[in-house]
Amino acid sequence: MDVVRAPIVVGADGSQGAAPAVRWAALEAASRDVPLHIVCATSLDTWGAELASESAAQRVLDAGLETAETAVEQAEKQAPGIRVASIVSRETPVQALLDAAHDDGLVVVGSRGAGGFSALLLGSVGLRAAACASVPVVVVRGESDHDTTGVVVVAVRDERDLDVMRFAAETAERHQASLRVLSAYTYYQYAGSMVPALGDFAEVAEEQASPVERLVAPISAEFPDLTVTCELVRAHSPAGALVDASAQADLVVIGARRAAHVPGTPLGRVAHAVLHHAHCPVAVVSCGSGSPRR
Repeated sequence: MDVVRAPIVVGADGSQGAAPAVRWAALEAASRDVPLHIVCATSLDTWGAELASESAAQRVLDAGLETAETAVEQAEKQAPGIRVASIVSRETPVQALLDAAHDDGLVVVGSRGAGGFSALLLGSVGLRAAACASVPVVVVRGESDHDTTGVVVVAVRDERDLDVMRFAAETAERHQASLRVLSAYTYYQYAGSMVPALGDFAEVAEEQASPVERLVAPISAEFPDLTVTCELVRAHSPAGALVDASAQADLVVIGARRAAHVPGTPLGRVAHAVLHHAHCPVAVVSCGSGSPRR
């Protein structure tokens, strides 16, 4: 019996930002040998019957189908031979993407949608998907002339990031890339005369490095052929350090550490900043929901 593998799900809305996401998702589907599901969401169910007549709704659905078919052509051109299906949904974009991904898929979105006003900042659909999804979400952003580096960067802090690390390692191995493990910690740049009271920087670095080393060890054992480098960075801004690192990476992987008991399950400040300013695609992996063990 054939094993049905979890699909890669990508949003298509006809915008300039969606096309790179479709192409990236197509190549990733080919590398994983999994189906690609292209979703065009119309949000018709949120309009209400009084706002959308049957004929108007059909025109919207027809336009969505045309958008999806165009995206299918883009995907097949980028990765010939992949299995592609298109879905035109009446749901909102985020809900449609999460429904299509089920519990074990991968969601891919562009950095800006049709309603965007700036190519630099992440659109609301990508931000909401990254903030609430239990499956990994990849936001395809960065410059069009960004050179391939053969490096996957993963940001970690402690053992809670094990699944984040495993997702990054599995991705790097599949693409024959190296894995750069980056752990950034802040220092008191403006503490002045108080610095002696804050302890030795070397001691602080050692305390930071210890949980990262315990995290790297099982991953190195699980992926023995993967080149893994660890870098402990003292930085005034961890987000800035990750954004700088993204300039020399093909993918940055970060964990979704969502604040408890906060409406909307927002992402942390570092993840938020990286999603808005990275120079390459960013994968957000919910802590505890990374790649399955092999």
